Amino acid sequence: MADIVPHEGCLLGRVWLPQASGPAVVTVRDGAFIDITSREAPTVADICDRDDPAGYVRAAPGTALGSVDDILAADPSDPGSVHLLAPCDLQSVKACGVTFARSMVERVIEERASGDPTAAEGIRKRVGTAVGESLRDIVPGSDEAEEAKRALIAEGLWSQYLEVGIGPDAEVFSKAQILSSVGYGARIGLHPRSRWNNPEPEIVLAVASTGRIVGASLGNDVNLRDFEGRSALLLSKAKDNNASCAIGPLLRLFDDDFTLDEVRRAELTLTVEGTDGYRLEGRSSMAEISRDPEDLVAQTVGRHHQYPDGLVLFLGTMFAPTEDRDVPGEGFTHKLGDVVTIEAEGLGRLVNTVDLATNCPEWTFGTRAFMANLAARGLI
Repeated sequence: MADIVPHEGCLLGRVWLPQASGPAVVTVRDGAFIDITSREAPTVADICDRDDPAGYVRAAPGTALGSVDDILAADPSDPGSVHLLAPCDLQSVKACGVTFARSMVERVIEERASGDPTAAEGIRKRVGTAVGESLRDIVPGSDEAEEAKRALIAEGLWSQYLEVGIGPDAEVFSKAQILSSVGYGARIGLHPRSRWNNPEPEIVLAVASTGRIVGASLGNDVNLRDFEGRSALLLSKAKDNNASCAIGPLLRLFDDDFTLDEVRRAELTLTVEGTDGYRLEGRSSMAEISRDPEDLVAQTVGRHHQYPDGLVLFLGTMFAPTEDRDVPGEGFTHKLGDVVTIEAEGLGRLVNTVDLATNCPEWTFGTRAFMANLAARGLI
């Protein structure tokens, strides 16, 4: 399991601590998870807001909780085991959509198909190539983008997804509630009424309350294509369900050896393995993103909108599976039991198993419970 957690870098995360009936802030040293929770910085959000988060984590005293291998092997649904949680706590969980040309075209197709997977292939053949290739290199908000918009309106091809894909304003939405994200090894949830859905492998930035980007992790922005395709007003139902947001395994904090430039060059790989022997492989290259990560952060946090506890921000994906899984013309959709693996050099590997949101453990440990727990432990 050693390749699940990065071999180098300053790592920050959270585990469930049964003896405390709550979470602990951890780092990795010499193959073990080290509890660095303290009154000085009882939360990941506190550490991310420090002047030098990586320096603080490296110097923080701590207690060994167990080997990396043993804790990664623990059952995340067992409150009696020390197991990984999502590596964020009080931060808002935000996400950007339509930041890659390929996924932008697929969103247009979803909209035209009104959430019907059987109609998608015909629409893809009719408009996908023309729209995708013509927009691939356009800078959002530029004069060229405005010219393309006028041409597409004239052809009857304009879409709300193209507006946020090449227009001046990025799509930024709330992906999940604070403390509701799941971590490595947990089950990820699909709404039980969804019949067309897919994983979305993404880089997730950790952003301090000041807007400074301090680190990165991996994420799965689980997506219900049928819900969102029927109406963009169903975005919250398509995106925010029980266990529908996975982040992990850990945050890698920025330092001299790992910076935002490494994120800009990152290559994500995705593997979906079904219990039926099905296997899907995909990739998402950050080099093809249409909006720079700093621009996406600036459109999210600033004088126009503050996040006093910081945020984590999904940067979007170019991955949009179109190959048929079972029925010709219906493309890809998840089946229960699918194992989803997202990997990137320097950030490790995030692994989750697909289930219905109604079967995944209920989210019960919210902000009030977290504050009460920290207070009972004398940490606040």
